[in-house]
Amino acid sequence: MKWLRYAIPLALAFMLMLAVRTLVVSIHHVSGDGLAPLYKSGDCLLINRCSYGLRIEGNGLLPYSRLMRQPVKKGDIVAFSAPDGSIEGLMIARCKAVPGDTIRTQNGSMMVPGLINCATSDHYWLEAINQKNPVDSRHLGFIPERHIIGRVVTVLYNRKNIRLQ
Repeated sequence: MKWLRYAIPLALAFMLMLAVRTLVVSIHHVSGDGLAPLYKSGDCLLINRCSYGLRIEGNGLLPYSRLMRQPVKKGDIVAFSAPDGSIEGLMIARCKAVPGDTIRTQNGSMMVPGLINCATSDHYWLEAINQKNPVDSRHLGFIPERHIIGRVVTVLYNRKNIRLQ
């Protein structure tokens, strides 16, 4: 029974680590140059999943909601998933328009104020820095808040710069 003395704290530590990883922070590897030169392909980003409130997904059992909800601010760089599920994984983009803004696009770039109303209470216009990036609001339309995972905090490291010895 001596092993039980070590197994219980290890199991609790593992469960705590999973809770933090799921609810508080996550790590995302950048693939592609949609946010170049700010973030490059191979960068490992730390994402604060609680920056806009604690997400409650529900997965069909409960309705989607956020506890202690905070709005996304213009200029925030956020991680999000595609609204229609057509693209796998997380995407990274900068918030250019928030609910209440009106926008118009011209030759692929967005201008505020404009003609299209972004006034619905939970939709945002997100754009990548690189104009050729196919995964942002210019191609997906307005992104609902429920698809915004969190705010990018920092670059932890770049996988391409790490050399194995």
